[in-house]
Amino acid sequence: MAKTVSFGVMHVSVAFTLVWLMTGDIVLGGAVALIEPVVNTFAYYFHEKYWAARKQRQQGRQTETVHVA
Repeated sequence: MAKTVSFGVMHVSVAFTLVWLMTGDIVLGGAVALIEPVVNTFAYYFHEKYWAARKQRQQGRQTETVHVA
């Protein structure tokens, strides 16, 4: 759990710092640092669903090949 929290803090810090340095706007840096991880969490969920479905399709094809042969 400590590693996960540490990574989260690092992620938010990097997002904040990059946006702040690129724009000079501390409020925008803070907004992006808060919004980006939330959006990334949802994107990760759908990314995992896609890969799980892909794996299941591949396993299904392998099973069909074994039964046909």
